[in-house]
Amino acid sequence: MRFEKFDKIFFSMNTDTIEKMVSEFDSMQRSIDDIKKSYPDEWIILGNPVSDEFDRTISGVVLYHSRDKRELAYRDKPLLKKYEHFASFFNRVTPRPKRSVIASIYSTPIK
Repeated sequence: MRFEKFDKIFFSMNTDTIEKMVSEFDSMQRSIDDIKKSYPDEWIILGNPVSDEFDRTISGVVLYHSRDKRELAYRDKPLLKKYEHFASFFNRVTPRPKRSVIASIYSTPIK
């Protein structure tokens, strides 16, 4: 399970310990399959993405994720300064609605 780092968290008045452990978990390289399962239908920004020989992203560090693209675009991103490269993509899980084409019966035929 990917939550093995959280078994040592204790809640006290000292929140600095909790923040350090959470940030340590967030800075782990994760596979693209694990990332896609964790954040369905969300925009994801990865730090230091690792690509295979076909230029497909296979792993990376999840920096930010949100359902709203504008939230990621306009939010202050101090984590991006810590990484040399980053990539963003939309993880679509639910299928897009089909668009129907309406043809007018009054259109002129093409000759």
